[in-house]
Amino acid sequence: MLNRVVLLGRLTKDPELRYTQNGTAVATFTLAVDRRVTNQQGERETDFIPIVVWSKQAELCAQYLGKGRQAAVEGRIQVRNYENNEGRRVYVTEVVAENVQFLGGGQGLGDFEQRTPVFSGGGKPSRNFQNDNPFADDQRPIDISDDDLPF
Repeated sequence: MLNRVVLLGRLTKDPELRYTQNGTAVATFTLAVDRRVTNQQGERETDFIPIVVWSKQAELCAQYLGKGRQAAVEGRIQVRNYENNEGRRVYVTEVVAENVQFLGGGQGLGDFEQRTPVFSGGGKPSRNFQNDNPFADDQRPIDISDDDLPF
């Protein structure tokens, strides 16, 4: 059996961080993911997918992600259910993230985007975020000779 999900989208609002009774961090957020095909009006439709992140990675998501930020999420689909106050059974489908990559920023983030680290499963930065990115917001082509390429 295989239950694997890979998503790329933008957060619809800041992550919500809570702690369980035994102190385990859990963050929840919604990821807006555009569909690849357009509808009859020629517009792309968007799916809003609930994401759940646990432990240290949840704390890092709450600290470094925010509304409009782009993120890649890898995890599994989980369906849970509960009985609401009216006695009805409610089913919730969500993605339990096992790996979250912090990608480019949203609108209006400015310098914050250049200093924000990218974290993966272990919660360790995958790049040094103390140095400013020399290529941030620069859409010009990079002049590289064939001698500079390792292949």
